[in-house]
Amino acid sequence: MKNTPGNIPFFSFSRINSIERNEIFEQFKKVYDSQYYVLGTSVKQFEEQFAAYCGTHYCVGVGNGLDALFLSLTALDIGRGDEVILPSNTYIATVLAVSYVGATPVFVEPNEATFNINYKNIETAITSKTKAIIPVHLYGQACEMKQIMDIAERHSLFVIEDNAQSQGAMNNNKRTGSFGTLNCTSFYPAKNIGALGDAGAINTNDEKLKVKLHELRNYGSKVKYVNDVIGYNSRLDELQAAFLSVKLKYLEQWNRERQEVAAIYNSLLKGVGDILLPAVADNSTSVYHQFVIRTGKRNLLMEHLNKNGIGTLIHYPIPPHLQKAYSHLKYVKGDFPIAETMADTCLSLPVYPGLQKNEAEFIAETMKAFY
Repeated sequence: MKNTPGNIPFFSFSRINSIERNEIFEQFKKVYDSQYYVLGTSVKQFEEQFAAYCGTHYCVGVGNGLDALFLSLTALDIGRGDEVILPSNTYIATVLAVSYVGATPVFVEPNEATFNINYKNIETAITSKTKAIIPVHLYGQACEMKQIMDIAERHSLFVIEDNAQSQGAMNNNKRTGSFGTLNCTSFYPAKNIGALGDAGAINTNDEKLKVKLHELRNYGSKVKYVNDVIGYNSRLDELQAAFLSVKLKYLEQWNRERQEVAAIYNSLLKGVGDILLPAVADNSTSVYHQFVIRTGKRNLLMEHLNKNGIGTLIHYPIPPHLQKAYSHLKYVKGDFPIAETMADTCLSLPVYPGLQKNEAEFIAETMKAFY
């Protein structure tokens, strides 16, 4: 059923599916009939396409976004005794990857306006044990990569971009996912470009790292039944790669649709109540994977929108340092006050391809009515 004001889910695949349906089914038949289902021509083709889109020499398809981060850290020989700097407000997967290799996550507070890691705080967190920085392009907003890369160069640190939410965003006229030594993304279905299941990728300009990642993702093997290193099974699925090749053609269009919805919110909600709208850093763009506002009346506003048939979500209600899984790090409430305040006040509004102008306007007007 078509969305109407008063019946608007937080996210819907309807528009995306209606556009790509026939092409997706054709790709399924093509892969099915090929009788080649693992690391075939579809994976190779998509890797080439996505590398070209991001502006890197190589792309290595893997099982999911978390594996992309984990394998990147592994490929760079980061492990026990090392420290990795990452934002204090990110999805837990970024932190888990650091834990998987035995390294220690070191949190840095975000810029309150953009939600992204505040580069001005990074250097004070660097120690003799620091090996890498993981900037997360959160909610579709590009980090200030020029400044981050300058810091990394001064201190001889690796940069691993977490580009899971921002495929297509730009900083200084360069696409996210192309700045770091290794650059990771997730193609979880609801991402700006999403597969029909789990999938991920790593982009790089380093040929040696590309070869190493090919080995790591495939049991540590370059030649069948010959295993030179302890590897893993994390290969981009042939079917998902074929589907992603279709979806990549529409990514720019879908990003524009997200930006158009965001423009409506920014116009109609400016100066309304205590709402803090998301800002975009200078020389950066956002592809609005999420449109996240902040308000001290978050729970009441969420209830009001729900009563009016409007779906919302909270990204993310508990920051990583306060998750039970990380209690061994001995952080307490108050250690990262900006991330904690964001967790207590943020609210994500519907923003996705196919959300109609009148629906976005209805959402904004319903919020105005609340205040």
